[in-house]
Amino acid sequence: MTHSRPHASLAGFAVAASVIMLTSCTSGSGDSKASEAPSPPASNGSQAATVSSEKKLTEQAQAALAAVHEGKLVEAGAERVTDGIHTEPSLSEGKTYRLNLVCVGSGSAQLTITPTSTGTKTKVPCDQSVVQQRITAHEPVRIDVDGATGSTGVIAWQIDTL
Repeated sequence: MTHSRPHASLAGFAVAASVIMLTSCTSGSGDSKASEAPSPPASNGSQAATVSSEKKLTEQAQAALAAVHEGKLVEAGAERVTDGIHTEPSLSEGKTYRLNLVCVGSGSAQLTITPTSTGTKTKVPCDQSVVQQRITAHEPVRIDVDGATGSTGVIAWQIDTL
């Protein structure tokens, strides 16, 4: 029986240590308001991941445009689908240009060119396919590309002379 006593005291010590550890892990600072405080906003880590993701999408979109580039580059850029593209490029009257658009992400966007005689309204899927539109400038041109509700990703565009 003396042999079981050391085991009993070790078991008692283990139980006591477990209770102390559980109590210290679950107790707060003693201030009940601490547990009711809202959690902090998203960390910089998630913002960095978003920026990294947008950078990768932008690189993919620009690579797709580079593959179809012809003529002299007039204007180019990239925007988030949620921001859209809204530009009034400086085009020479009577000259013909090619507008290349690519959307990388999910969903789609809608291209609108004003005046409507300059180009047609076109859906731009966010599947990395390049959408091309021929533009002949007879007056100032406005190009708008707006993302459909729930669409995400990056839209890149370039205007080349033909």
